Amino acid sequence: MQGWHEIMIPSTPEGRKQAEAEIMKTVGELGFTEEAQFSIKLALEEAVTNAIKHGNRFDKTKKVTIRYSCDHRTLTVSVKDEGKGFDPDKIPDPTAPENITLPYGRGIMLMAAYMDRVEYSPRGDEVTLVKENR
Repeated sequence: MQGWHEIMIPSTPEGRKQAEAEIMKTVGELGFTEEAQFSIKLALEEAVTNAIKHGNRFDKTKKVTIRYSCDHRTLTVSVKDEGKGFDPDKIPDPTAPENITLPYGRGIMLMAAYMDRVEYSPRGDEVTLVKENR
């Protein structure tokens, strides 16, 4: 499944599930390990949920664009919303004692922990996730 594929979804949980199912089917067919599949599913869920919730603010008229490229070794997926963007460096560390009860930052931390590379666009309205199949 070489080349780039694009999925455009509405800002709804159902849209997220549809995109996730397509990508997970692809990585399964290409022989990604169970561990890699778990990591991809978790990070993808966080990225798309963040785009819907924080980027598009659940506005059903706004779309989330998911582009991915995958072969048997590497998955690269980008998730772009129509929001104003954000600066990931300004999100407080969710593991700091003073932030433990705050409801944000954990998704960013999980994506960084489970993916091999996480990059944000300069505007902060797109995240790119890379996972190697090991």
